[in-house]
Formats: sequence, C-alpha cells, structure tokens
Amino acid sequence: MNPGFYVTPEQLVRDRAEFARKGIARGRSILAMEYEKGVLMLAENPGGSLHKISEVYDRIAFAGVGRYNEFETLRKAGIRQADVMGYLYSRDDVTALGLATAFSQTLGVIFSHETKPFEVELLICELGENGQPNQMLQISYDGTLLEGRGVVAIGGKADILGEGLRERFRDGLELDAALRLGMKVFAETERRPLDGWEAAVLERGPARRCFRRLAGPELERASAQALSS
Repeated sequence: MNPGFYVTPEQLVRDRAEFARKGIARGRSILAMEYEKGVLMLAENPGGSLHKISEVYDRIAFAGVGRYNEFETLRKAGIRQADVMGYLYSRDDVTALGLATAFSQTLGVIFSHETKPFEVELLICELGENGQPNQMLQISYDGTLLEGRGVVAIGGKADILGEGLRERFRDGLELDAALRLGMKVFAETERRPLDGWEAAVLERGPARRCFRRLAGPELERASAQALSS
C-alpha cells in the first residue's frame, strides 16, 4: 500500500489561504465611507435582484464579496442571531462587534477544520448613536477581524480602491459628494466601463431603523457627475 502524501500544517494553511484569496479576488469590490449623516456602502453590481449589501438590524448593515451562496448563508445566520439576541435581551445588546465576532469565529473554524474554506470577505457597519463613533468591521476568509475608520474597502481590488479613497476622503462629506467620490474612485480603479451600482446608507434620523437603499435618479445623477468629471 502506498503511503499518503504528507503536507505540513504551514503548507496546508498557505494553500487554503491562497485558494480563498483567489476566489475573493474574482469578486467585485465594495466600499464603505462615512459621510455627514452616517455611513455609505457602495458596490458595483450589474444585477438588481442579488444584493451584496443588506440590512441586518436597526442600525447595522452587512456587505459580502466572494461566493454569493456562502456570504448569503452567513448573512441569514447573522440576522437570526440578531433577532434572537434582541428578543431575549434588549435591542441595544445587538451590536456590530458582537455579530462580527460571531462571523469571525465561524469563518475561523471553517478555515481551520473544513476541507474547503469559505471564499468570502465581509463588512459589518453600525451607525453610532449618542455621540459614539460609527463602526466598520472587516472579516476575512480566515476569521481575521479588523476595524476601519473613515473608509474601508473589501473584495477584488480593495487595496487600490481603499488607497485612492483615503487620499481624497475628508470628514463631513454630504451624501451626494461621498457618492460621487466613491463612484469616481471605483471607475479609476477598474479602468473599464462599470456595469451598474448598488448603494445603501445607514442614516441618522428619527426612525429606529436607519438602513435605506439608494436607487433610480439619485444613483444615475451621481454616476453621470462622477464619470464626467
């Protein structure tokens, strides 16, 4: 009987990481940017039915890149956890950090113990209240959890996109200005015609639920102004 091939733990981790990174790199990027009244989340998305950005709870939003079925599974699990936590305890006990930690633990276990890691990268944003800062939390395929400030980008060309945004970002942008900036940097990063947009905001206001999708003339006007300047 032939002996099985031996793979060192270090090589196994490297192979899994490379596999996951290649899958994520094929996905189109997503950015999050603070603006005057909250947080803007923007993605290139040619389809209108498969959302990459969605609401999770009152002040919390979710975005995912990579394999749709994998980040959609995580999104639904996050919504269930948020609903149960808010019902059993208090709505104030549901936080972006708590959800991001759960996603981090799940992805870390899958990366370490499953044959194939998830090819996903996640972004969880929470709108701050009562003077608290907004939170933008990035979770990688291996469970690594990072916190961003001002702007965060995930997905295929996240490094280039994030660098371009940080060079031009300033505090206190109005929504239209933030939207135009994001679209312009997207276009400069991709260097090709863009196929369509998906955008949403977490916006301060009197309502308990702060998530709002941007669509129609609002997106079209911002896109025309960004790409013509």
